[in-house]
Amino acid sequence: MAAAETIILSSIMGAAAGAISWTSRDWVGKLIDTLEADVREKLRGMRITAPHLRSYLAGWFYLMVVTLIGLWFGYGNPVFALLAVTLMGPLPWYLLHRMAERRRMQIEDQLAGSMTTLSGAIRAGLSLAQALEILAEQSPKPIKFEFQHMVGQYSMGKTLQETLTEAKQRLKSENFSMFAAAMLASRESGGKLNETVERIADSVREFQRLERKITAETAQARKSAVYMALAPPIILLVYYFVDPINTGRLFTTLPGQIMLSFAIILDVSAWLWARAILTPDI
Repeated sequence: MAAAETIILSSIMGAAAGAISWTSRDWVGKLIDTLEADVREKLRGMRITAPHLRSYLAGWFYLMVVTLIGLWFGYGNPVFALLAVTLMGPLPWYLLHRMAERRRMQIEDQLAGSMTTLSGAIRAGLSLAQALEILAEQSPKPIKFEFQHMVGQYSMGKTLQETLTEAKQRLKSENFSMFAAAMLASRESGGKLNETVERIADSVREFQRLERKITAETAQARKSAVYMALAPPIILLVYYFVDPINTGRLFTTLPGQIMLSFAIILDVSAWLWARAILTPDI
């Protein structure tokens, strides 16, 4: 009997999900178009190609719908259904943000070395365009891709100012902005570009040293934030073995589900807030 009820319930859930997908296909398509444009722009800034991005986003959206229907109507937990969708919705953007931030930090770490290479190339008598080509060939990833893109844009007819301006907008790096400003100023007004770039490279190294020092000094605090975020579920598990009846009411009663959902949201928010506070920004 239980198996038959499960099959019937699964069929009803599948039919409901299919009906919702069919009746709402127009506005869902527009929503996915908007999300795809936003995500693809972020991926393009990280030099990542995703040919099946639309399929991934559509699959993630319908997974959220199935999760919502399954928890709400299948298990009778509307609170947990809304909680699951609330947590699942921003997850792709959070992962994109982490990927972009990790890539930005790699570029920041590699920028000082690239400046030193550029200064040496200019001191050897090469032009700025030739020096950029050397950076595009010899720089480590991922900053290598940025210099390759700049050289490609410059060789296609764009001016150096346009190429550097687009790179500044794409990278959103203060250190790269100083680097680009020095190249443009030297190109327009003359002067020893290699000396200017070397001074900027020294400044970038000093900023990196301070950032690493702050990161090292806040490492213990970041670990404490992780431990504090993990403490509530561990305590809940311990209480389940101590008093399973009352602890189970958090999952089976509506007030308990609401309190548990608020606790989860506050726990996740506190962890994200702690990460934001403890992230060095000089």
